Amino acid sequence: MTMNAFVTGAYDTAVGKLPESSCMGLHAEAALGALDDAGLTLADIDGVLCAYSFSEPHLMLASVFCEYLGIHPGICTAIQAGGATACIMIMQAAALVASGQCHNVLVVTGDNRLSGLSRDGAVAALAEVGHAQFERPFGISVPASYALVARRYMHEYGVTSEQLAAIAVQHRAHAALHPKAQQRTPITVADVLASKEIASPLRMLDCCLISDGGAAVVVSSKAAAAGTRHKPIEILGAGQGHTHEHIVVAPSLTDFGCKSSSATAFARAGVSATDIDVAEIYDSFTITLLVELESIGFFERGAAGAAAERGELGIGGRLPCNTHGGLLSYAHSGAAGGMFHAVEAVHQLRGRAGARQVRDARLAFVHGDGGILSAHCSLVLGGN
Repeated sequence: MTMNAFVTGAYDTAVGKLPESSCMGLHAEAALGALDDAGLTLADIDGVLCAYSFSEPHLMLASVFCEYLGIHPGICTAIQAGGATACIMIMQAAALVASGQCHNVLVVTGDNRLSGLSRDGAVAALAEVGHAQFERPFGISVPASYALVARRYMHEYGVTSEQLAAIAVQHRAHAALHPKAQQRTPITVADVLASKEIASPLRMLDCCLISDGGAAVVVSSKAAAAGTRHKPIEILGAGQGHTHEHIVVAPSLTDFGCKSSSATAFARAGVSATDIDVAEIYDSFTITLLVELESIGFFERGAAGAAAERGELGIGGRLPCNTHGGLLSYAHSGAAGGMFHAVEAVHQLRGRAGARQVRDARLAFVHGDGGILSAHCSLVLGGN
């Protein structure tokens, strides 16, 4: 099955602390970069999808963005699904071009969370994730919610803090190969275990970064993709899975929507987990990635941690994963965090990832997770 949709342009801005940038400025830079990468102009765009922003919140962020750029697309929508937003927007863009409603859809993300939010503002924004009646009054936090999942995995499958740390170490090694990564200094398992405890058993280096940055892709129909600048990357399959919003209502602390979203994406693409050459999977915490690797089917239950210790997630390993360094070491700027994974997948499939290039990469898997392992969207991308 083919979706008849292609990623024709991909771009991400500088990341880290960018005090000279605004949220809309990052959106514009990412958008224009993706258009240039595709060899298209603003006049070629007939659909725009944007996400959300903590530093410049607005009920209609996509309309604000189009006003900022002075464009008037036929379709303009903002989508909000936490860390799953980027993948969901790409899935939506694919549906728009496959159905003939658009020729080229610009999918844009960006935020300046590091320099544009105070510490109190960041904490307040993230506190909104908790259930107002059953969680927030008791002081729950996003790290504490993921710590519940980590503790359950440790109890049920024997996952260790050292195994979680190995994931962070591998991601930092990948980031060291990326000239734009926010954190490139090598770390060891001992460094992770010695870092500040955030929510037991998760420590500072088990947690994603806070960053400024933006990223965008252009999704085109088959006809529109024919004349673009670089090799179009086909969106072969996509799927979503949703089990809950608040962790207090989650039906399980070990089974999540990534199982069904990935199964749908694989089925629509006509492939399986064993066919994937490179995976770019949401990694808000080390436990997030471990859970998803096992639920998606890349590793058996209880096996992903040991695999990380053996280096199987490395560039030359069994499943090269988050080759740019992921949210743990490359950058995490809200919805752009998930889009960085998609942009990296495009680089890999085009063979343009430099020192971190996975040899003979033909199929890439991209996954986004929003909330507390709440919303999930999986993509299978293919290069020729």
